[in-house]
Amino acid sequence: MPSEQNKTYVETDRFRDALIRQSDISGLEIRDCWFESRLKIVDAWGKDVYLGGDFGRVVVNDVDVTAYVDAELDRVEPNRVLAREASAPDDFRAAWDAIEATWAATVEEARGLPEELLHEQVDDEWSFVETLRHLLYASDKWFGAPVLEEDSPYHPLGYGPMDPVGELGLTPDVKASLDEVLEPRLARMATIRRYVDALTAEELDRSCSRKPVGNDQTADYAVRKCLGVVLGEEAEHHRYAVRDLAVLSAG
Repeated sequence: MPSEQNKTYVETDRFRDALIRQSDISGLEIRDCWFESRLKIVDAWGKDVYLGGDFGRVVVNDVDVTAYVDAELDRVEPNRVLAREASAPDDFRAAWDAIEATWAATVEEARGLPEELLHEQVDDEWSFVETLRHLLYASDKWFGAPVLEEDSPYHPLGYGPMDPVGELGLTPDVKASLDEVLEPRLARMATIRRYVDALTAEELDRSCSRKPVGNDQTADYAVRKCLGVVLGEEAEHHRYAVRDLAVLSAG
């Protein structure tokens, strides 16, 4: 039987309803996967367990830690709360004010590090520059395309999923400096700034005729939903960026 060591599985359902029993799974990494029902690990032993993702409920050794984890994440990244609770135009303006301010401070902090560190990945996560490129893509996808209905909403330096790269004109393999990425990133943020400044309740409820690429094309996408996704992306990825900058700063 061939060794399964160091194999990579992509877009497979071979592990659905699988049972792994009395096996050494040291170094096992599950990334960008999903489960519709539940994922259960019982009677396992290990020294270091890391979980990261969007989980409805998390129970560790029969203790429900969901509320604790959510509260701690909100403490670390208060913009999560603003993004999650935004409902009226003033809420979206306040959330964007906070996002602009926190990202400006974080970019300034990043400039204090050597440029090469801003391209370094921590624990195989996106680098600081790649994170900014992803946020450029996310705002193009969820704001420029559906809300503004721009003819060419996607900037080539955007960093998104691999499948529609050619279709959208993205260039993920291009190496770009912090300043090269910040130019379109800040330009897109400025368009959002002007938009939320004039935002009304009626506009929030407007249904977008253009659907975000890669998402359910039969679903309804109101401006409220699209802006909410942008805010959520900004908050979560700011948390990741701050986390990894701390590691890079510590050497």
